[in-house]
Amino acid sequence: MTRPLPRCFALVLALAACDGTGAPVTPDASADAGADTVWLCRPGAASNPCALSLDTTVVSADGTATVERAAPPVEAPVDCFYVYPTISAQGTLNADLSVDPELVTIAEQQAARFSSVCRVFAPVYRQVTVSGLIDPRVTPANFDLAYADVRRAWSEYLARDNNGRGVVLVGHSQGAAMLTRLVRERIDGDAAARARVVSALLIGGDVRVPAGADVGGDFAHVPACRALDQTGCVVAYSAFTMTPPAGALFGRVDDAASRALCVNPAMPAGGASPLRAVFHVRSMESQGVAVRVPAALTTPWVTYPGLFRGACMAADGASWLQITESRATGDTRPALTDALGPAWGLHLLDVTLALGDMVDMVRQQSARWRR
Repeated sequence: MTRPLPRCFALVLALAACDGTGAPVTPDASADAGADTVWLCRPGAASNPCALSLDTTVVSADGTATVERAAPPVEAPVDCFYVYPTISAQGTLNADLSVDPELVTIAEQQAARFSSVCRVFAPVYRQVTVSGLIDPRVTPANFDLAYADVRRAWSEYLARDNNGRGVVLVGHSQGAAMLTRLVRERIDGDAAARARVVSALLIGGDVRVPAGADVGGDFAHVPACRALDQTGCVVAYSAFTMTPPAGALFGRVDDAASRALCVNPAMPAGGASPLRAVFHVRSMESQGVAVRVPAALTTPWVTYPGLFRGACMAADGASWLQITESRATGDTRPALTDALGPAWGLHLLDVTLALGDMVDMVRQQSARWRR
């Protein structure tokens, strides 16, 4: 997601809780009728960015690099339903359903590694574009149009592909807001639907909970995940290198009785832990990763063991995933920058910084869900 104005992004997140007028969201099954979904990622598709090779270069603190070859894919026990963040570079308020290069890149970057633990489904939706977010003409109706596509894709997936399988919801930023609304509207109040959900990874979207609680707020029944193998729960956080400043776009909510949920997927029960950040090589610099000594990387992915740590923090009305570097003298591996400015924190890297941890968490959750 690139640099829109704060007022506009607040509107994106508000739609996770309402229809834009302040009224509770109500289901409308008739809105799911219409043309078939355009799929960005779908098992068996001839062109599928979520089927990218998972070979990874591992760079140690002394600069030594080794290549981990990914194991051949196996039959995944569950599915993942992924909704991408604001990424469209089209010049309209809402994107059309074209599979633009930006969509391919973000699916590779955020969703492809989940293919080792789930079948990945990712719909194209008429999201509010990057330019749309900074356009004063944007209204709640623009976000409703985007959400209608996501809801339709979900209904189509359930009818045609689910066949009783567990499903993990994965979304970032605008995608997380769309899925938060979907959970509220279609899943949270339905015990059978909740039983189908392995987990919901709603990253960089400020899921609300009452202060001091792990359930309530956006969801009445879906709790925060507090164990690596807990199912039917939600992981949410926004990453910063410092306390989110006043006016930050993430990590803060405008209700004094609520807070933004923070769950560290590496240690959901709480505490600091190393993070398994896995970087999509082609996207590193655009995400705000300052490559100090470029390496000759021949794999689509690179990881730097032990370099980053994460812990959920709360202070001054904010809650966030605090990211710190563990860098010894002479360690020239990449440094992080808040490429969009302090109010955004490490928003572009939210998913990347704990991608390996989330994939492992889904693996453990899936094993438990199948029992």
